[in-house]
Amino acid sequence: MKPILISLARGCKTVYGRFEQNVNIATADDICEALSSGPIKKQEDPKREKQSIKMLIHEIIFIMIVTTIQISTTCHADPTNETINNASMFPAILVFGDSTIDTGNNNYINTIIRANFPPYGCNFPGHHATGRFSNGRLIPDFIASLMGIKDTVPPFLDPHLSDSDILTGVCFASAGSGYDNYTDLATLSLSVDKQADMFRSYMARLSRIVGDEKAAKIVSEALVIVSSGTNDFDINLYDMPSPRIKLGVEGYQDFILSGVHNFVQELYDIGCRKIMVLGLPPIGCLPVQMTFARQKQNERRCIDKQNSDSQEYNQKLKKSLTDIQSNLTGSVIFYADIYGTILDMATNPQSYGIKETTRGCCGTGELELSYLCNPLTRTCPDANDYLFWDDIHPTQRAYLVVSLSLVDQILHVLQ
Repeated sequence: MKPILISLARGCKTVYGRFEQNVNIATADDICEALSSGPIKKQEDPKREKQSIKMLIHEIIFIMIVTTIQISTTCHADPTNETINNASMFPAILVFGDSTIDTGNNNYINTIIRANFPPYGCNFPGHHATGRFSNGRLIPDFIASLMGIKDTVPPFLDPHLSDSDILTGVCFASAGSGYDNYTDLATLSLSVDKQADMFRSYMARLSRIVGDEKAAKIVSEALVIVSSGTNDFDINLYDMPSPRIKLGVEGYQDFILSGVHNFVQELYDIGCRKIMVLGLPPIGCLPVQMTFARQKQNERRCIDKQNSDSQEYNQKLKKSLTDIQSNLTGSVIFYADIYGTILDMATNPQSYGIKETTRGCCGTGELELSYLCNPLTRTCPDANDYLFWDDIHPTQRAYLVVSLSLVDQILHVLQ
């Protein structure tokens, strides 16, 4: 059986296992067993065999999306916490970027951009607020589970990291960060340059554990996820006075793309070879953008201009990454789309069982973020009904849907 299917099957078991009280286990077992048994007839034509595998993966991912949207993710649920210790197509996962993938680094730095208090994390195992900006797991956690690496991805700044944590990868991302230094100054977050420095410290510790040669091998084979840019556009172009406004939309897009190029080059120089760079979401669909646009209560909707800006940037990013890869020997550097999945949830919510897309679950859902979403803030009865948890960040369920799409894209590029 293909190693890719084995990894996805094991991840499938773990994802469903965590929600065993809320999911039809017979259905979940059938889905995961379809992967585990690898029901693909041997094809004489290798192209047809590969196509059969891809069709199966698409079917399984579709079924998982349909099934998992039935999961109850209210703050009264009690998901279990299981750990994967199985072989994976990647030995480790390394994560860089902003709050969409920061699993808790901001807990350990001097910033007000934090989420290490309730109601954040109310659906995380043990109902702990870990610093993740959502009600539960984030994209790195789900991808690590689905790809059979481990259950959750710890932040690098956690002083209690074990050698096992180091071996299988960590998160360097920092909520509020971007490619633009003005962004980091505004939020007091860890810039991508500082994240690269943290990565070098990680490499030093990894080398002490397994030696230089094996450390280099782990990093070169690791799945690297980079997700940043939204804060740059929000802070410097749309929502706050900034010297960058004089660049205009196209000029600022090119400025940020130069930052992407420099950061990817730096990761490559340190030793990364498999790098997935996420594009922008539909920024105009974030509740906070609707609020800053002063939309009336009953007329909140996605801002078309900001969405078209995001699309234009993503097209440039995709081309830029192709160009970067062509100049970096032995690399696989690719664009991953999150725009389409999030926009589809925003514009076709009924397909996902979502009822509210213009407000977050926390408080009014229009301006609550970080300390404005706190233990005294009311939350919606069921986060399943919402696309967003606070005024910027998706709910755990929305992140799961996005993660399944990303796994599909990973397999398409790297299988």
